[in-house]
Amino acid sequence: MTVTDPVRVLETLVRCPSVTPEEAGALSALEAMVKPLGFSVERMVGREPGTPDVENLYARRGTDGPHLMFAGHTDVVPPGNEASWRHPPFAAEIEDGLLFGRGTVDMKGGIACFIAAVARLVEKGHALPGSISLLITGDEEGPGINGTEKLLAWAKERGEHWDASLVGEPTNPDALGDMIKVGRRGSLTGRLTVTGTQGHVAYPHLADNPVRAMTAMLDALMGKPLDDGTDLFPPSNLEVTSVDTGNTATNVIPESVTATFNIRFNDTWSAQTLKAELNARLERAATDGTLRPGRDPARFAIEWLGRASPVFLTRDQRLSGSLAAAVEAVTGKVPALSTTGGTSDARFIKDYCPVVEFGLVGQTMHKVDEHVPVADLEMLTEIYGHFIERWFALADAR
Repeated sequence: MTVTDPVRVLETLVRCPSVTPEEAGALSALEAMVKPLGFSVERMVGREPGTPDVENLYARRGTDGPHLMFAGHTDVVPPGNEASWRHPPFAAEIEDGLLFGRGTVDMKGGIACFIAAVARLVEKGHALPGSISLLITGDEEGPGINGTEKLLAWAKERGEHWDASLVGEPTNPDALGDMIKVGRRGSLTGRLTVTGTQGHVAYPHLADNPVRAMTAMLDALMGKPLDDGTDLFPPSNLEVTSVDTGNTATNVIPESVTATFNIRFNDTWSAQTLKAELNARLERAATDGTLRPGRDPARFAIEWLGRASPVFLTRDQRLSGSLAAAVEAVTGKVPALSTTGGTSDARFIKDYCPVVEFGLVGQTMHKVDEHVPVADLEMLTEIYGHFIERWFALADAR
């Protein structure tokens, strides 16, 4: 196998069934590919009590700055019902110019293209004035506890420093060249519990139905927009994902009701200011007597679940400009600079260096019959190659 061919690299990676947290040979395959390119390779295991150990890989080519990091993950989501797939999900079969398999898009394809791009530069004898590193985790699709966050801290403790990072997530909505991600919205999850008094539905005056107060509180959370959005961010959005009384009887007023919600927020807010705003809304709603006339303020409690993901925006023009120019040179398109979508491991990397994201078209990620056009793999490899050369040229000119 020649690592200058992204198709052959991707076939090898897809045939490793690396469903989180299993390494399944994917990192070992990467190590075997990049060592002949001059990369030094280290494997690090992330550990946390109560969670499975996760293998991660860090590789570096060069010893001097400037230093460009490519970040990604080899773990994939489960394939689901394998009988529903046109081709086995870990067979990496090609049909009608499409390479099928779990992880082809999200995101072993991006990794394959970056490795092929570096391999081509090495084959051509390009002497890049600096270092390239690969930061590859096996815990992006899972809880994200033992992966990139720990790998970054581990590398920093060993003296690693990066000037910029490219994450190879599938960022393009329809066609290669559509979109570069220059930031991500923050994410905050809460669970609201309203407590009332249980009773018989025929005697409501002897009870206090918490659903009435919950209705007012959810209206307070969702009724008024949090903001109008910013130049590069859409409006912040709160969605209720579950409402539950735990009540199986049809003639009993429940004692309590819980609602879980998630907010994707822009740079108008921080997690702290957003929590304060939502608490203020709930306090006001607790006194709303529209559905509870003559009642005392509703009793409620809010619990913030997990860690909030911070909002961030990358303003490094050398990084985003080099990538946009490379995309336009290969595709003829001027990519949109966007902050849409969910969270990614860029939320960890932004604390160490400027970071942008660009990869394949994401339409089939996590789906049955996930696939990538072979032509897109070649095109993305060319884009990455142009980007690497442009970024180092600008860095060397400083």
